[in-house]
Amino acid sequence: MVTDPEESAAWIALSMVEGLGSVTYCQLLLHFKTPQAILAASYSSLCELVSKGVAEGIQKAPEDPHIAKTLDWLSQPDNHLITLADAYYPQRLLSIDQPPPVLYAKGNLQMLKRPGLAIVGSRHATPPGESTAEQFAESLCRAGFAVVSGLALGIDGAAHRGALKADGATIAVVGTGLDIVYPARHKALAHQIVQYGLLLSEYPLGTPSLTHNFPRRNRIISGLSEGCLVVEANIDSGSLITARLAIEQGREVFAIPGSIHSPVSKGCHALIKQGAKLVESTEDIVSELKHVRLPNPALSISPNGSLPDWTNLPAEASPVLACMGFDPIFAELIAARAGLTPEQVSTMLTLLELEGVVSHLANGQFQRLV
Repeated sequence: MVTDPEESAAWIALSMVEGLGSVTYCQLLLHFKTPQAILAASYSSLCELVSKGVAEGIQKAPEDPHIAKTLDWLSQPDNHLITLADAYYPQRLLSIDQPPPVLYAKGNLQMLKRPGLAIVGSRHATPPGESTAEQFAESLCRAGFAVVSGLALGIDGAAHRGALKADGATIAVVGTGLDIVYPARHKALAHQIVQYGLLLSEYPLGTPSLTHNFPRRNRIISGLSEGCLVVEANIDSGSLITARLAIEQGREVFAIPGSIHSPVSKGCHALIKQGAKLVESTEDIVSELKHVRLPNPALSISPNGSLPDWTNLPAEASPVLACMGFDPIFAELIAARAGLTPEQVSTMLTLLELEGVVSHLANGQFQRLV
């Protein structure tokens, strides 16, 4: 990470120049060698490589008031600036299209040294989908991966929570400045990630939650990772953008299948049809990525954890579960299938929900979890 304030200021100033993309930024670095030299270059020499507007922006860049604000932020514990010239810069990002010249980081930089595994999916995930993402993330962390995701609602948040249940090895790549938590609902989660894992962004402090920033940050999520696991996704889900980028970057893509009736399974099924590996356990992922050196290669991994203890449940619970299957179902249909009264089924479903065996969905249906 950069520790010299003058050098940091130069990197930051250039990163804030409007119209200066990562490709051109890198071309300027190759020509002038250092960001300080770029800022000191004459207008005419800059115009040989960039447009007049960008050249003017570069010459005005040192006057940007955000530089002082960012330097003050960097002086605080756990806040870091990582540049292309930094030893902490993730080597895997150097191979992607348009690697970010500057990364703002908050938390434990050692996360960048661990092999990454992206877990992404729907923001409108089902409770079983979130539970699956959480279990896979916890298991993959225990196997030695750092779980990479985007801090969004739904599957992303579940993946981070699962990693925090293990050793906290998780990286949240966000589409805002690191002084803003989006969504605000994940403020507590972001705080936990900073304690054990890492928040990462290519965007300067103060950058709000602009829609076009999120698809762009997805290239970093996939770029940091050895593979990308999609847990639940609609056919038009943004997580499929991450999967497509992973394919373009030469990463492995994995998908968990679901019910043929569920909209959030259709994206995963489409990926499987296109060649993504169908995943039923973390062993499926680890065996596919056996070339990756993991910190804990001998660790026993289980994707589902321990099953609930059903020995104390009433005998009527067994036919209720048997009649549910694994698709969402209304209590009335369970009663008709099991030959029980609605009252009996309601009582059994309440007990099963308390045991974590079923989930009561927002639309009134019930979903078997295990």
